[in-house]
Amino acid sequence: MEKPKLPKIMRDFLVYLTTIKGKSQRTRKEYEYDLTLFFRFYIAIQNEHELSDLTKIDISTISIEEIREMTLEDLYLFMEYCEVQRGNSASARARKVATLKSFFKYLKGKRRLVEENPADELETPKIGRKRPIYMNIEEATQFIDGIQPNRASPRNYCMMMFFLNLGIRVTELCQLNKSSIQGRYLTVVGKGNKERTVYLNDSCVQALADYENSGKTTFKGEGEEPLFISQKGTRFTRQTVAKIVKRINQQSGLQKERLTPHKLRHTSATMMYKSGADIRSLQHILGHSSVATTQIYTHIENEELQHVLENNPFNIVRSREQFIE
Repeated sequence: MEKPKLPKIMRDFLVYLTTIKGKSQRTRKEYEYDLTLFFRFYIAIQNEHELSDLTKIDISTISIEEIREMTLEDLYLFMEYCEVQRGNSASARARKVATLKSFFKYLKGKRRLVEENPADELETPKIGRKRPIYMNIEEATQFIDGIQPNRASPRNYCMMMFFLNLGIRVTELCQLNKSSIQGRYLTVVGKGNKERTVYLNDSCVQALADYENSGKTTFKGEGEEPLFISQKGTRFTRQTVAKIVKRINQQSGLQKERLTPHKLRHTSATMMYKSGADIRSLQHILGHSSVATTQIYTHIENEELQHVLENNPFNIVRSREQFIE
């Protein structure tokens, strides 16, 4: 499908996101998708077009004058369209709200192109906080034991150790270079290109040494040499790492439902919290910009408190008949 031509103001905003705000290319694509959809919807509403197929609408002619005419009511109509006709979840709609808020804030605050920001009063849909899905120690052990012995096993084992011990994101793992290792410390580039340094425990150090001594594939690409190299001699992609995790999950016989690299991150964080890590330390290790994000792992406290109360010796159920005999 041919990529739509974007209005200049939108292109400028997307460049600002990556060069100034430090957003990833993935985030940039998501914002581009959301704004393209919104502009197409707006043009369709203004011209009384059918909303069944917005892909044919050209947004390249959208001008700053038209953007100045956009109102909070237009944004509400768009959010209703996303919920009712597109069936977007609360989290999907929340992302679109974030996109619109960021775009109009840029127009008013950075470019001084609009006097009023219609997205100022746009509320974010409430999202129910989900408990992170993770493996317990027995499941994680079975998962690791499922790594098939072959030429790639030292590399795959090392990657899984980094996930489970360091709780890094899959994109962070793919971006690691040989130069990221300094003795027993690893420099990780997280969201917004923010760097953090994490300590390599004995398990990671040993796994890394075994990988380095395994006669790994030679890097055939350009630029800095990645820490982890695919069989083709290239840097890993998120999708390839996800396939490796899926294959290990199947080979181990664990068959954990929807097990992804991100679930390995959840497993690591959960186990660290259960082992006594405080929230602030965990925030740094995981690279969370806000401690509120890290607090999803406090669900462990609730589960363990429930277990304690269930095992209270006074937890004895008596029937009504026992009291009236």
